[in-house]
Amino acid sequence: MNTASISQLKINPASVINQAMDYPVAVENRNKVQAYLIGKSLYEKMVAFIEDYIDVQAVKKVGASKGRSFEDVARELGL
Repeated sequence: MNTASISQLKINPASVINQAMDYPVAVENRNKVQAYLIGKSLYEKMVAFIEDYIDVQAVKKVGASKGRSFEDVARELGL
């Protein structure tokens, strides 16, 4: 994993942000990770994955196992 110090982030934020576009960057303060910086594309993919996972879990909970089609249950939930 790529790392950057808080000082590097303060001095040249554009450089650290550019690094994060391709791969997450761990932002360290006194050699301890304080945050992770990720690019827009990766963030959007992660959010979409989480939303899809939550939707599938909701459909399973409502009754897809009771012989109802996934589409019917999803429609009922407004998904």
